[in-house]
Amino acid sequence: QVQLDESGGGLVQPGESLRLSCVPSRTILSFSTWGWYRQAPGKQRELVAALTSAGTKNYADSVQGRCTISRKNVESGVALQLNNLKPEDTAVYYCNIRGWTATGEKYDYWGQGTQVTVSS
Repeated sequence: QVQLDESGGGLVQPGESLRLSCVPSRTILSFSTWGWYRQAPGKQRELVAALTSAGTKNYADSVQGRCTISRKNVESGVALQLNNLKPEDTAVYYCNIRGWTATGEKYDYWGQGTQVTVSS
């Protein structure tokens, strides 16, 4: 079992920035895709950003230009930088990692979520 621990959420004013972090309970050496999703009350979960093992980064149109997903080599996990936050960015943000083990077994892990609230 692998747990993903999200952190960095909080209450911010429009225009401010946040950096979200997702750290696995144990080191993950191989992955297919890291992803950040968000879900606002009454709305469907949506993909915010994704990072593939090939280095490809994808962003939702709603955050394009304001968002950066990255994985640092000094620690495990992935980060999501959110700039120029808007009220519509308010949601619970979840990190996700998908991949395959050395034995060829597919895995799919989700974090418990971190709340981001953008309000003046």
